[in-house]
Amino acid sequence: MGDGLQRLLAGKRLSPTQRRIAHYLSGHLHEAVFLSSVELAERAGVSQPSVTRFATALGFAGYPELRNALRPLVVAGPWGLPASAAAGKDEEVELAREALGGEIANLTRVRDRLAGELGERVRSLGASLAAAEPLPVLGLRVSSGLATGFAYYARRIHPDVRLLVHGGSELHDRLHTARRAGAEWLLAVVLPRYPVETVQALQFARSIGLRIAVITDSAEVPFPADVVLDAPVGDRLVFDSHAAPLVLAMLLVEAMADALPLRTQARLEEHERMTDATGVFLQPGG
Repeated sequence: MGDGLQRLLAGKRLSPTQRRIAHYLSGHLHEAVFLSSVELAERAGVSQPSVTRFATALGFAGYPELRNALRPLVVAGPWGLPASAAAGKDEEVELAREALGGEIANLTRVRDRLAGELGERVRSLGASLAAAEPLPVLGLRVSSGLATGFAYYARRIHPDVRLLVHGGSELHDRLHTARRAGAEWLLAVVLPRYPVETVQALQFARSIGLRIAVITDSAEVPFPADVVLDAPVGDRLVFDSHAAPLVLAMLLVEAMADALPLRTQARLEEHERMTDATGVFLQPGG
């Protein structure tokens, strides 16, 4: 049953709500195939229209057609008894294991690619960004967290990193200001789902002469980019997990540090003196 459902889901980019439906089906398929769309929505904790959109996202005309496609998966396999509380716990553990396994696979793919062209791209871009002043860093919506983390560490080794995590008309103003101040590059974190506002900001950045580097999930992107650093995201949970893009972002900071080692050393030592003098961090044993 699980294999048949996974074949239907393979290659589909589902929204968080749709993933909740998929998770419910994967653990309760023998019951779900006899439920109405309203009943399935109640069991999965979503709205009835969400069930319909889920069916169409899988390529069916509506939920009845999806249910008809799923029923043979149950009829052809063992019926079993309704899932018990213990079985539910087992399903939660298995889902967690699958999510972690997926992230390990994503990290392994990035590791293996670093020996080739991806590694050279990281080193070359790191040198370019290290020399670029100022350096605007863009990340909207879900991408804001990774952009913020990158900017936090990059500021330790770079004199002028400008974080852009708020949209609206002011975003274009800040990009224009950075360009007027001498910016040549924009680093953008663009993780799925791609916000229209981010794409529009990248288009504007290109129009004012900024070169664009992106950390994203795929080598093929539907927005302007001169350099793409791609690492897959985990999609087994309701919301994406971003272990591989995070590691890729930290490798880019490392490449920036390596590109200008004397400046890096001086700035890191200055930061250490400041934090020691101001007591920013707890001292071991203190």
